[in-house]
Amino acid sequence: MIVSTYSFALPTRIEFGEGIIKKAGEEAKALGARKAMLVADKGVIGAGLTGPVEDSLQAEGIPYVIFDRIVPNPRDTHVEEGFHAAKDEGVDVLIAVGGGSSMDTAKGIGTLLTHGGTVQDWCGFQLLKRPITPLICVPTTAGTGSEVTPFAVITDTKEHVKLNIFDPKAAALVALVDPSVLLGLPSPVMASTGVDAMTHAVEAYTCNVSNPHTDAYALYAIGLIIQHLRDAVASPDIESCTGMMLGSTIAGIAFGYSDVAAVHCMAEALGGRYDTPHGVANALFLPTVTEFNISADVRKHLDIARALGVNTEGKDPETAALEGVEELRKLCEDVGIPKMKDLPEIDPDDFPALAEASEANVSTPSNPREVTAKDYLYLFQKAYES
Repeated sequence: MIVSTYSFALPTRIEFGEGIIKKAGEEAKALGARKAMLVADKGVIGAGLTGPVEDSLQAEGIPYVIFDRIVPNPRDTHVEEGFHAAKDEGVDVLIAVGGGSSMDTAKGIGTLLTHGGTVQDWCGFQLLKRPITPLICVPTTAGTGSEVTPFAVITDTKEHVKLNIFDPKAAALVALVDPSVLLGLPSPVMASTGVDAMTHAVEAYTCNVSNPHTDAYALYAIGLIIQHLRDAVASPDIESCTGMMLGSTIAGIAFGYSDVAAVHCMAEALGGRYDTPHGVANALFLPTVTEFNISADVRKHLDIARALGVNTEGKDPETAALEGVEELRKLCEDVGIPKMKDLPEIDPDDFPALAEASEANVSTPSNPREVTAKDYLYLFQKAYES
């Protein structure tokens, strides 16, 4: 095995366990918080998931404000609203509670608090000049992994494309990962975010900028997710929720320090145009793109098949890898991911433009197989017909 030179460092400290959400106030105090901003969407607040965080802030005597202008596929306009609110309130610590939208919005707010300008000024690879405002992330879904990734995905509302702040200085300082918060998660959300996590792990392992550390995280995450996602959707208990929260966070480390690839390029193009939930968008393309990529690295796709539970002994490697694709397709079906054709907003006439947008994505060069706009068009059409 030939290993090229690489570096691996985690800027985020992970605290994992049931009830760990109650440490938010203690962690904020340790960061020197004089006033905190709680970033969470209205649904998370209404479900009572911010309650333990608010109680812990009050117990530590830390005043706080709430910013709830959070939507799926977070927008640049809401980041700017949050920045102005935080600046006016003198906020010096951010606490994001929710899914990727809340966490990415908070990362954007923190970027503007320490850098000024607009979101667009800081979207790109390692453009930040200093760390963002100290951030604590509390994930309430088992999907995005944003609590441990060094980037934020923000939608440009004028161009209808997704932009990336991609810099370790944008990472949360602390992730409070509490599996008990998943127990009341609606099944469709568990399903879509769970397949999102699976996509992170699969692409982290197969992309051409992976390394031995991320490979280890990715394969372990695949095994956790395939073992626990169906149960977490159908009848969640603390065992399945623990498995999924671990799988999501570990997959987040894997792709956060390697990359994603063509599945995400297509999903982000789709989400930028139609506002399709990110986990659903990934699920639409995961089996099709994985099959497309097998020829680029049969060995790694065989490893994925094994991690998914396929008995590969004595089988032709490519045949076994294709069985892994079928396991991914079956997983999406079993947890109720809709078919692409069943989403009324999707118009096949848009596929050429979506293919161009996918090719322009910063992660296209990371795909294990070379992929052009022509290939993306084929993949959109094939996924739509699947």
